[in-house]
Amino acid sequence: MPSLRAVRSFVAAAKYQNFTRAAEALCVTQAAISRQIRELESYLGTDLFKRVGRSVELTTAGSIFFDAAQLSFINIAQAADRIRKDHGTSARRPLTLCCSPAFSALWMAQRLPSFFSANPDIDLNLVTTQNFLSMEPGVYPDIFITKMSRVRDGYVSLPLFHDVIYPVCTPAYLEAHPEIRTLEGLRDGVLLNLSPYGRSQVAEHVDWGVWLAIHDIDIESRSRDSLHYFNANDYNMLVQMVLNDQGVALGWDHLIGPLVDQGRLVRPVEQEVVLEDTRHYLAYREDKEEDEALSRFREWFMDQNGVPTAT
Repeated sequence: MPSLRAVRSFVAAAKYQNFTRAAEALCVTQAAISRQIRELESYLGTDLFKRVGRSVELTTAGSIFFDAAQLSFINIAQAADRIRKDHGTSARRPLTLCCSPAFSALWMAQRLPSFFSANPDIDLNLVTTQNFLSMEPGVYPDIFITKMSRVRDGYVSLPLFHDVIYPVCTPAYLEAHPEIRTLEGLRDGVLLNLSPYGRSQVAEHVDWGVWLAIHDIDIESRSRDSLHYFNANDYNMLVQMVLNDQGVALGWDHLIGPLVDQGRLVRPVEQEVVLEDTRHYLAYREDKEEDEALSRFREWFMDQNGVPTAT
């Protein structure tokens, strides 16, 4: 490994493209910066800078090394910051939460302002994933929001709500396509479908075929003249397409209910599917059960979902 001091001097010189400014930033002399960079260039066996007037520019080798070195320093700083927050005496209270991208975008984004207003001392770190069973090493969330009753050992799971699923579109789309007010009309219309690809968590999957079958409609009987059927495994994208008047999608009430309440989306038919045998869960670290930040978030979240908390 090259000298860490030399790498630090190199990163500063590359950032400012000037040895004098790099020396000022590190509180050393310009001669020290030059000496450290010469040492690094000697170690690597190539020039890292080319002189351009009073400034310097990275060579091709310098650019390659700068990208790696800068990222390494950022990673070190972030790791140190996490450790300091977890074990230090800072008044800030960090909390790491993990949920799906759709839950993050459609549920969390619009409700978190109320949490931050009531809890200005809590710094929330949100991590999203489609696969709760296989996450990046070192990611150890304080709280999971998931459809798995047991996401990991060492977590306590609190049951939340059942899934309620119904078709949604915009008022303008419904006005332009009145035929989708019937299940048969829906079957033959533009259907935006959430595919199971990449959704490896253990849970049932309801797509248009399943939803219509529950209501005794066979999707395979779609007319040859039917409009297109679009598949995607990105629910946020499907919701945006619906909002852009591009078709009808299945709506999970806990995600799109507010859009229906606001009138931005409507239900073209009254039928729905309620999955009584499954629930969503809030799972929190058992070893942090008495942690104040975790307790405050848990109580706020349960209240948002109308679930009473134990006293």
